[in-house]
Amino acid sequence: MDRPSLVVLAAGMARRYGGCKPLAPIGPGGEAVIDLLAGDAVRAGFGQLVLVLGPQTGPAIRYHVERCWPASIPVAFAEQRVPLGTTHALLAAQDALPDGPFAVANADDVYGETPMAALAGFLDSAEGHALVGYQLARTIVTDDPVTRGVCQVDGNGNLVAITERRQVSRLGAGAFASRDGAGPEHLDAAAVVSVNLWGFSPAIWPVLAVAMDGSGLDEAAIEAEVAAGAEVPKAEVLLPEVVGDLVRSPDAPPVRVIPTDATCLGVTHAQDLPTVRDILAYQVASGERPAATWSGIA
Repeated sequence: MDRPSLVVLAAGMARRYGGCKPLAPIGPGGEAVIDLLAGDAVRAGFGQLVLVLGPQTGPAIRYHVERCWPASIPVAFAEQRVPLGTTHALLAAQDALPDGPFAVANADDVYGETPMAALAGFLDSAEGHALVGYQLARTIVTDDPVTRGVCQVDGNGNLVAITERRQVSRLGAGAFASRDGAGPEHLDAAAVVSVNLWGFSPAIWPVLAVAMDGSGLDEAAIEAEVAAGAEVPKAEVLLPEVVGDLVRSPDAPPVRVIPTDATCLGVTHAQDLPTVRDILAYQVASGERPAATWSGIA
């Protein structure tokens, strides 16, 4: 398969949402988040989709995909048995991926076809890693707080640093702030942020493995503890933090930031659903998004 693959991270616990976010019905016809993501990805030029699922919501997601997606979309499934973060989730997908470059996306975000096509084009034509950088204001559509990776980009368009900011919310009149106690409190609406839409060459695998090994998290031991009735740990190894460490190394390959002025629609809280539905309906009405989720997909 000569088109790049897309890994979809769908094993999250969704504690704030209180349900299975990838299956949240947000489309004008009741389509799930993961349906809109997949339709955009395939039209954008991605080939195989690898869904990383967890034991709690994985069976429901797989049931939905196998019955609702066109048979022409090549899909593979991987399992993240315990939720130890996005780095751990991505490593769970390694054996299901063909050799070559691939992208990574959250299963609860609708990124838009245009930025996904730009990322697929980068992976087709260039070697190395990439991140799609959104404008902060175009990633927050309600007043509820979210987490965003605020990026520092150099004059060559490469990532210099990424800082996870939590409790980011709108203040009104185009202003934004983070209430996580770190500075600065006020954030620029045009700040470049990550919403976990990455592109990687295979050179990323040893980087991820070293980061996971260095975390001290013992997957087998934690899985046994959870099976015995212990609570699922909140310890995580996060992909933005691993990439942030990578770009600080003087010998690291560059991570290109692909800028976009598109809107990223994410579902973080249950109360986000009406607003997200309204925006998607407007996108369809204005011709920005096809009315049929699987339009153009044989």
